[in-house]
Amino acid sequence: MAREVTDAEGITWSCIQAYAGLSDGGENQEAAKVKGEKDSYWVVCTPSGGAKSVRLELQGEWESSYSDEALLEQIEAQLKA
Repeated sequence: MAREVTDAEGITWSCIQAYAGLSDGGENQEAAKVKGEKDSYWVVCTPSGGAKSVRLELQGEWESSYSDEALLEQIEAQLKA
């Protein structure tokens, strides 16, 4: 399930859990887990504009538990890293 957020510059970021295209049956959930972390997943956010994609490490039910502002803060921090 993709989630979209728009930053202050008007760039729309489409975020999706890594490996979401794998077959059903829980394989994608397992593949997206961050090794060594209990409830963390890799999420890839792709911009509508000229910025680069970013890979984020987010907790649990990130699709519903992170506010738009929190997701944008994570994206911005990763762009600066």
